[in-house]
Amino acid sequence: MAYWLMKSEPSVYSIDDLERDGSTDWTGVRNYQVRNMFRDEFRIDDSAFFYHSSCAQPGIVGLMTVSGLARPDAGQFDPQSDNFDVRAQHDKPVWLSVEVRFRQKFAAALTLDELRRHAELEDLALLRRGNRLSVMPVTPAEWRFMLGLARRKK
Repeated sequence: MAYWLMKSEPSVYSIDDLERDGSTDWTGVRNYQVRNMFRDEFRIDDSAFFYHSSCAQPGIVGLMTVSGLARPDAGQFDPQSDNFDVRAQHDKPVWLSVEVRFRQKFAAALTLDELRRHAELEDLALLRRGNRLSVMPVTPAEWRFMLGLARRKK
């Protein structure tokens, strides 16, 4: 099993939306590195932190599970979609999505400031300067540590 951190702006899709829907396709990713992770590294039952970004209080707000393998992101084919890509063809998609399933909403978000306070997370991709990826791997040790922080906030 692998561990991930996946970002979404809550004004676009939030942990509350995922809780309501139960599962969703994680669409709209337009980064080749992430596309390749979806294709090559994501597996069913991988675990992921749900991270709210570009909001008043960015932070890890819950957990989800990968429930469907990489498949073409439908938005790339739809000219009405913000995610449309003129290069994409149904037989040669450019972008992929994965399906995720709601697991848990945290009682309180783990904020960036909180995460930065711990030496155990000094190598966490999220905290690296210049890292703009919307999906990133998390090591098992980082996963356990952050899960422990979230459980203590109850």
